[in-house]
Amino acid sequence: MDEPEAMLVIPHRQLSPDALAGLIEEFVTRDGTDSGYTRGSLDESVAMVRRQLDVGQAVIVFDNRTQTCNIVPAETIKVKDPS
Repeated sequence: MDEPEAMLVIPHRQLSPDALAGLIEEFVTRDGTDSGYTRGSLDESVAMVRRQLDVGQAVIVFDNRTQTCNIVPAETIKVKDPS
């Protein structure tokens, strides 16, 4: 991620169930991207992403520059060292 201050990690448990379901469904059905979640049914793909969010393998990020949300692997997010 280019500018850390431009990206905001959104804890998925703070979203309403409907908002989270809509975001995950939009992510797995997004045109023009290879999310890797298109092999199974929509329900299976949504469940897989939800599990990844629940165990911390994936996170939701909000890009302030583009005003868009995305779901990315957790290891792609750099955490600032507080010291």
